[in-house]
Amino acid sequence: MHAMTQQERFLNALDRKPVDRLPWSDSLWGDTVRRYVAENRFPENEDLTKHFDMSHRSGGWLNGVANLDFQPVTIEETDETLLTLDGNGAKLRRWKHKSGTPEHVDFTVQERDGWLATIKPLLQDVDRRRIPFESYRTQRQLAAQENRAFCWAGVAPFEQMHPVCGHEYMLMGMALDPEWIQDMVMTFAEFTIRHLEVLFHEEGQPDAMWFYEDMGFKEKPFMSPAMYESIMLPGHKRLFDWSHARGLKVIVHSCGFVEPLVPGLVRAGMDCLQAMEVKAGMDMPRIARQFGDRISFCGNIDIRIVATNNRHQIDAELARKILPVLEMGGGYLLHSDHSIPPDVDYDTLRYFFETGSRMAEKR
Repeated sequence: MHAMTQQERFLNALDRKPVDRLPWSDSLWGDTVRRYVAENRFPENEDLTKHFDMSHRSGGWLNGVANLDFQPVTIEETDETLLTLDGNGAKLRRWKHKSGTPEHVDFTVQERDGWLATIKPLLQDVDRRRIPFESYRTQRQLAAQENRAFCWAGVAPFEQMHPVCGHEYMLMGMALDPEWIQDMVMTFAEFTIRHLEVLFHEEGQPDAMWFYEDMGFKEKPFMSPAMYESIMLPGHKRLFDWSHARGLKVIVHSCGFVEPLVPGLVRAGMDCLQAMEVKAGMDMPRIARQFGDRISFCGNIDIRIVATNNRHQIDAELARKILPVLEMGGGYLLHSDHSIPPDVDYDTLRYFFETGSRMAEKR
C-alpha cells in the first residue's frame, strides 16, 4: 500500500476502508503542555497538531450563548472561585486557578415558560457574531496545506440545552414535560444548521463533522434509550441528515457510559463513535461486535494505562482494543478514551501514537 496522507488515513478509517497506518490525534491538558515545555520538549505556543503530526485539524465552534449583548455579572468572588450570571441566565461558579466543569448554582430557565419567554426568541435568526469565520478559515487552510483532514467541531442539542437550564431541569423536563425538551432540541438543531449554512457557504466545507454530546456518566446514560429516541433522536437525525446531504461523515463525541444509546445514535446516522470512556464502562470490542459493520470508532484506549508509562501494559491495551475491531473489518482512529493528563511522559505519548498507528499493519 502506498504511503497515505493524514487526510486519506482519516477519511478511509471513517469509511472502514484499508489504511497504511491508523490515523491518530488527541488533546493535551494545559498542565501537560506546561510540563512538556518545562522539560524543553517544545517551545511555548507550539502547534501540537503539527508537532505530533496528528491526522486532523478542527474549527468552527459556534457561540451558543442566547443573549450575546448581555455583559456577564459577577455575583460573588473569592480567592478561589467566581460566581457569575451569564447571557443564558445561568448562575455558574468556576474555579479561578484550575479548569473543570463549573458548578451549576441556579438557572433563570427552569421550565417551558422561561424557555419560551427568554431564550427561544434569541435563537431564531442568524447572528454573524456567533460564527468564528477567521479561525475556521485559518485551520481549514492549514489542514489543506498539510494534507490533514479538517473537521467542523461543535456542540449538538444536549450540550446546547444544559447551559440554559442545567442538567437537572433538563432531565426533569424529559420526564415531566417532554414536549418542552423536544422543542429545545429542534430549536438548537435548526439554530446550528442556519449558522453552518452561512459558514460553509462563505468559507467552504470541512471533510467531516464532529459533534460533542456528553450524554452519560459512570455506568449509566443521562436518559433511557426510549427517552433518547423520542426526544433527542429527531434533532440528531436532522443534523446528521443535513451533514450527509453535503457528503460529510458524522463523528459523535460522548463522555460517560452511552452504550445503551448507541442503537439510537446509529439510527440517527452517526458514522463514528468517539471517546468511549473505559472508567465509565465503555468497551469498544463489545460495541463493535454489534455495530462494527455500520460505524467506525475513535478512542477507548484507557488513559489510566497510558499514564502508567509502562510500555508492556500500553501494548496490551492497544492490542486488546484495536485488533478485534480491525479483524472485523472495522474502522478505527487512534485516540485515548479521554485526553492526555500531565502524568503521561512525553516519550510515552510519542510511543502511544507511533505504536498504536502501526496496529493497522497487523490487520
